[in-house]
Amino acid sequence: MAAYLSRLHHISLHVRNVDKIAHELVSKFKFNLFVARLTEKSKQLAFRKGAAIFVVNERPNKSPVEWNGVTLSRSTGDCPSESQPGPTNTDWTCLYDVQPHYSVDTASNVCFQVDDVEKSFKSLRQLGCEFLVSPTQVCDDQGLVTYSVVKSIVGNVNHTLIDTSKYKGSFLPGFREVENGTENDTAVTKGTESCPITHFDHITYACPRRCTPQVMRWYERHFGFQRFFIHSNEDVDEGYVLNEEDIGLRLTAMEYWKCSKTGIELPFTDKKEPDCKFVIAESLPEQGHYFQRVILLIS
Repeated sequence: MAAYLSRLHHISLHVRNVDKIAHELVSKFKFNLFVARLTEKSKQLAFRKGAAIFVVNERPNKSPVEWNGVTLSRSTGDCPSESQPGPTNTDWTCLYDVQPHYSVDTASNVCFQVDDVEKSFKSLRQLGCEFLVSPTQVCDDQGLVTYSVVKSIVGNVNHTLIDTSKYKGSFLPGFREVENGTENDTAVTKGTESCPITHFDHITYACPRRCTPQVMRWYERHFGFQRFFIHSNEDVDEGYVLNEEDIGLRLTAMEYWKCSKTGIELPFTDKKEPDCKFVIAESLPEQGHYFQRVILLIS
């Protein structure tokens, strides 16, 4: 295994209209907008519910951004500083991620907290991984974070590897707390009661048929994920098959075990830092065309 993961940090969405997605997250799932990063070239909003965080990224938009009737100010001269090889730019289009070349909305980045970004970068690169962003430091008056972005084996899915151990701010450098946002004690209490989301339970990859073994080998080799059985009747080779009327799916699951680093024989169960699970879904042959390689999120 090349990279030791500490926990799931956040999941990134890339959309054409951030306001529409924001409305869905807040009104239906009771997420709270707590920080935002707005520049002339980017709009990034972060929503939180329990330990689950979505970062919603929108393509360039010159129009003013409003939230709860308040116009959110864009960053000007007090942007965080960046340190990496090459020219420095304080108005990156998409910080802590890369802009996907897709015309449709997509969830394309699962960000993991790691202890050592540089070490993970060197180890993964030696194993042949493609990095879209080399180790980069971003800092402000609250400290600094280091991150890199590696391409996964699944379609357009990338993984940001980030170390926030030297940062004391509310989220990440470059993001500002949102005044009159949705996060307050009353709203959080009511939201928890009506929609008790605590964390991301698992992430589902919808993949072409017969690619599951290759995907699982990649995650086992690079991040220490291991197979676990969804159902007592699950076949070791075929996975858990759902074959009813309008449903034809083959499901196989894996999770990151902290024993990969500590030597313990059981996955960690700290509710504050839940383990990360991936479920790979394939359509059965009789279902016709296979799924596109998109990432589905279930929390």
